[in-house]
Amino acid sequence: MFEREVNRQNVTEAEIVVVIPSYKEADSIAHPTKMAAEGLEKYFLGKKSAIINADNASPDGTEEVFLGTETRVPKIYITTPENTPGKGWNFANAFRKSYSLGARAIVCVDADLISITPEWIGYMAAPVLEEGFDYLTPLYSRHKYDGTITNNICYPLIYGIFGRDIRQPIGGDFALSGRLARHIVSVPWHRTTHQYGVDIFMTMQAVLGDYKIGQVGLGAKIHKPSTPKLGEMFIQVVSTAFATVTGSFEQWKPICSVAETPLFGLNELAPAQDLDVDRAMIRRSAVENFSASVDVLREHLSAELVDRLEGTFAESDGPQIDTDFWVDILFEVIGTFASCREPDRLVESMRGLYFGRVFSFMNATWELTSAQCEVPIREQGIKVFQRRGELIERLEAVRFTYSAIEEGLQQRR
Repeated sequence: MFEREVNRQNVTEAEIVVVIPSYKEADSIAHPTKMAAEGLEKYFLGKKSAIINADNASPDGTEEVFLGTETRVPKIYITTPENTPGKGWNFANAFRKSYSLGARAIVCVDADLISITPEWIGYMAAPVLEEGFDYLTPLYSRHKYDGTITNNICYPLIYGIFGRDIRQPIGGDFALSGRLARHIVSVPWHRTTHQYGVDIFMTMQAVLGDYKIGQVGLGAKIHKPSTPKLGEMFIQVVSTAFATVTGSFEQWKPICSVAETPLFGLNELAPAQDLDVDRAMIRRSAVENFSASVDVLREHLSAELVDRLEGTFAESDGPQIDTDFWVDILFEVIGTFASCREPDRLVESMRGLYFGRVFSFMNATWELTSAQCEVPIREQGIKVFQRRGELIERLEAVRFTYSAIEEGLQQRR
């Protein structure tokens, strides 16, 4: 839904659209806007194009900065109503506007990007326009502890369950074909998809729909970095991921191999952005959140698993959650999520476990470079794939139980 549109140049058609979602990005949106315009002029001069800022009624002047940024490429501002935040709402609005313009290629870039160059636009849009790709995900170097939800949850699930080696499934910068954008807004959305869950939802829908997917080397991602943090982002991303995994069980169950994803753009990536990480703070977050949620975990998970967790969280140097233990946790939570009456409460209770895994990963990789950390990160995906039969058994059992309950209800009616 969008409440207001500003289209001063009366754009009615565009073959290529660059989308910049935002909320309170007045201090940063001008740079990606300029780079997008330069990239469109440099690589697609003969094609009609536009830049859309899909905003959440930012109160800080984001609209004025975006529209006031000097570009020869026309700009369109659209916004949700006030007090309707959510990146997913922004993408839904932008995609509908883009295909109303007839867009064949849609490039999405974050509003806080510092490292974006005009080349990014060429790298991302060309495979869609020239080679028929439907979805391009970013591949860039990131600090080993930047993107911990990606590294520990989203990447292992995409690799090990959906059978696609897509390294940055929620990287924030994507390119889509017009037909995929139309598909994404036509399928049912989980409630959290309208917020930060939209990136993983898009990637999973592209895989499940058998769309043509590639990756684009973009160098380093330099933006407003975030160390692992609490809050709605974790709940929204994980809830959307788990809802999609459980809801698409019959589609991914037959997968028996992992498909590589072709690479465009840069083959060699720049050094990762520096990031200050407080390991002690991560441990405190793990312990405090686990302590606050252990009763909820006992309601939903097996006594055996919770006993193991209580043991390791009580250790003076704990928690210690290695890769196999982490897969145990993920599979049991996903299996429970499939039949849970309070899924949000279940996912919230995972935050301590997530921080515990991040802390354990830090301990195991503290002396490694960000590039060297790619090996243990990939090993998580491999382990999920090797053990995916266990998750299939769990979800089959849930389905059998529900079928039996439903059959009993039918007989009593």
